[in-house]
Amino acid sequence: MSEEEYDMMDELYFVQPFSYLKEVLNWDDKELLTTLHGLYRKGLVKCLSEPDEEIFQDAEILKNGRSYYYLATKKGLMEHNTL
Repeated sequence: MSEEEYDMMDELYFVQPFSYLKEVLNWDDKELLTTLHGLYRKGLVKCLSEPDEEIFQDAEILKNGRSYYYLATKKGLMEHNTL
């Protein structure tokens, strides 16, 4: 897990909108979306269209990620906590 991925995982213990991540991490949109996309592909985060509606089909983070909410998966939490 990269340092950026680790920092992002710190913020995803609870459901968070893209706008929150942008404000807290102070990264540009491209860096946020790329990091989220990588974590999603590894199965470490899940995407939600609403705070309580998970996206089960392939989430197009690079295209629509600004409108999603994010949450660490159990696998993501386990990996984050073992580093």
